Amino acid sequence: MKNIKAIALLITFNLTTSYSADWPEWGGDGHNNMASTAKGIPLEMEPGKRKKGTEDIDLSTTKNVKWVAKIGSQSYGTPTIAEGKVLIGTNNESPRDAQHEGDRGIIMCFDEKDGSFLWQLVIPKLGAGKVSDWEYLGVCSSQLIHKGRAYFVSNRCKIVCVDMEGMANGNDGPYKDEAKFMMTGGKTFKPGKGDGDIIWVYDMREELGVFPHNIASSSPKIVDGKLVVTTSNGVDWSHLNVPAPQAPCLILLDLATGELVGEEASKIGGRTMHCNWSSPMVAKVDGKPTIYFGAGDGYLYSFDPKAKEDDEGFLVMPENWRVDGNLPEYRKDKDGKKIKYATFEGPSEYISSPVYHEGNVISLIGQDPEHGEGVGRMMSVNAKTGKLNWDYTEIERGISTASIADGLVYAADYRGRVHCVDVKTGKKAWVYDTKSHIWGSTLVADGKVFIGNEDGEVVILKTGRKMEKIGLVEFSAPVYASPVIANGVLYIASQTHLYAFKEGGKTASK
Repeated sequence: MKNIKAIALLITFNLTTSYSADWPEWGGDGHNNMASTAKGIPLEMEPGKRKKGTEDIDLSTTKNVKWVAKIGSQSYGTPTIAEGKVLIGTNNESPRDAQHEGDRGIIMCFDEKDGSFLWQLVIPKLGAGKVSDWEYLGVCSSQLIHKGRAYFVSNRCKIVCVDMEGMANGNDGPYKDEAKFMMTGGKTFKPGKGDGDIIWVYDMREELGVFPHNIASSSPKIVDGKLVVTTSNGVDWSHLNVPAPQAPCLILLDLATGELVGEEASKIGGRTMHCNWSSPMVAKVDGKPTIYFGAGDGYLYSFDPKAKEDDEGFLVMPENWRVDGNLPEYRKDKDGKKIKYATFEGPSEYISSPVYHEGNVISLIGQDPEHGEGVGRMMSVNAKTGKLNWDYTEIERGISTASIADGLVYAADYRGRVHCVDVKTGKKAWVYDTKSHIWGSTLVADGKVFIGNEDGEVVILKTGRKMEKIGLVEFSAPVYASPVIANGVLYIASQTHLYAFKEGGKTASK
């Protein structure tokens, strides 16, 4: 009888944990594995139709929608959910405050239980145009939520720490200049309860000389009590020159103050092909915290977060190892001639994030979607040594982070295909073609693989070694962000709306 009670308690605990897990950062946790243990995720979902002449959703046409919130007109960042709140980056094409008009980057905060709008942080454009802050892209970084604070990279190439309560509980400081931060053109503005509350700001352009290409886009991680962030250092408008080759491409900041406490010194900037956008991954290897970074030069790096002072007085992260994500034939042809970047046959950098799984790191190379399709490579290496376990080259280049569950890796390429391979051998199990470009990542949960595409479809496949399509959800706008699950609720952001799906959910529009 005692054993039966113990088993019952264990089952109850497992079911509870499946439904009580937040999704507080890009990738869910430090390992970046796009997978969830949640159960009961609906297969049949209907996001609803827009009311004629408006962008509002007709709630009577939805199914299994808990709530839906209007965001901007372009949304590339994946939402994060923790501490009862949902954060997402977007643009200002559906302004919630008449004081802020025109193109802006926006962070929106919603109540997790019903989607009520709580606050927003408004970020003016750099004014540099497409070269450093592309029009209407908004904020592409996913926010990291940790102990009442959220950390993200803004479209102005600044790392920002904000209070999760916004201005509702006052301006906490030490940063007190939110009015100046949010306004341009000399206009006056007094922040209210619906505005974000900044704790600290670190300007990577001013402090490091970084030159962001197109947009600053990376999602932070916490390692060994510090914030690790990609800087988005890249090429200029010519695509031939890196204006800041000596600027670091990966840095460490003090969580509390935003002070610089470490940087890479592997000279990645000088070898960068396009930009450094990949978000880092952190894991413990033999009990030692370690950073893994897919860089703009096409190499996967392992760094020690315990920075050491070099001969010039800089705090430098020791490099443990590096391994080329490209095959040699992607970089040079059979005659030894360098293959041009941004061609189908040429080399790629990393945009997707590396994933940690049972002592190994899985990664996939890719390029800016504007460069089109091309050869790719997914590989698994030993997390401690960087030694290659296997590689898989049937996949084309992609910007999607992998999902790993039950001995299988699920990964998408930009061409629109989902690949399923064995996590130990890299042997292909199956490939499914969605027939539309894919920007976001797969999400594995409840025996299902969810993947969004440019046509506004979220395809649902059955997990396992036999390919089976089991569902399709059609949205009225492209789905570039990745689906995520928090506390038993599936969150999907289209370009224009954020949806919270739950079996039997009653819809609220916010």
